[in-house]
Amino acid sequence: PLLQSGDADYVPIFLSEVPKLFRSGEQKIDTAIIQVSPPDKHGMCSLGISVEATLAACQVAGKIIAHINPQMPRTHGDGFIHIDRFAAVYEQSASLPIHSFATGDAVSLAIGKNVAELVRDGDCLQMGIGAIPDAVLSCLTEHKDLGVHTELFSDGILQLVEKGVINNSKKRFYPGKLVTGFALGSQKLYDYVDDNPAVIFMDIEQVNDTSIIRKNPNVMAINSALQVDLTGQVCADSIGTKIYSGVGGQMDFIRGAGLSEGGRSVIALPSTASGGRVSRIASVLSPGAGVVTTRAHVHYIVTEYGAANLRGRSLRERAQALIAIAHPDFREQLSRDAFEVWGLSL
Repeated sequence: PLLQSGDADYVPIFLSEVPKLFRSGEQKIDTAIIQVSPPDKHGMCSLGISVEATLAACQVAGKIIAHINPQMPRTHGDGFIHIDRFAAVYEQSASLPIHSFATGDAVSLAIGKNVAELVRDGDCLQMGIGAIPDAVLSCLTEHKDLGVHTELFSDGILQLVEKGVINNSKKRFYPGKLVTGFALGSQKLYDYVDDNPAVIFMDIEQVNDTSIIRKNPNVMAINSALQVDLTGQVCADSIGTKIYSGVGGQMDFIRGAGLSEGGRSVIALPSTASGGRVSRIASVLSPGAGVVTTRAHVHYIVTEYGAANLRGRSLRERAQALIAIAHPDFREQLSRDAFEVWGLSL
């Protein structure tokens, strides 16, 4: 709404490059206003649950104003900053933002099951937040030796850690450790990461670095989207010309997974939107829609109706596979469009 009203602007950029934007001086940071844990005996505070691009902002900021929050966990990894760096501080106990684990509707659970069938024992997972990622995680309880190298640490991941499903034993980058950039979830999650050396919070320039992601074998990147066209172009940041979210780290991980030994990537989305009136698998993307993942990078597309493997497939094969997992109400029209719009005889 702020963008549409002209009260805000948007910078399209991969999440991995936000710290570079700060450190290069391309995006100048005059003042960083941050929240930290209380200092330890050495005067070191922790950025806690949000290291991602905050660390880079602090490194280049003209001055830092810090809210010292006794409820902020003290996390291990890159997020330490000495209290002497702060131009001003104030201390106040404040609750951290809570994000409830999604119980999942029938469509999300169906998608979760379809994605879970693509996950192998020993895979290294990356996934976001929301009903579909939560549903996927809830379907992985019978897997073994999973690892995590992800932007976001959520309660769905924690549940699998507690069950022993996630033990990070097969990773090559920080084996035995869960690597993340930030955490969002329940108080239980925040209590878990507090002073826990098994969880490493890293600068997002490192977490989302393709050359680092690919070091782990069998990376399984699971992301979502708003719309996919019949050739596999993925729109994840806008609804037509209306910006819906940032580019984020989707491409960082899809490319990293593609280069990983045995790596795979999934774009998971419901087959319809607007109460079933619109097919998310479209003949063409809406005018103005942003292509976040290109047709050359896409691998699996998953809906509640199944999974389509587009890697190495021709345009005709892609259209056939995508129509097969579209909502049945739209398959006939999509088949006609495949010929009329793309010239593809199915």
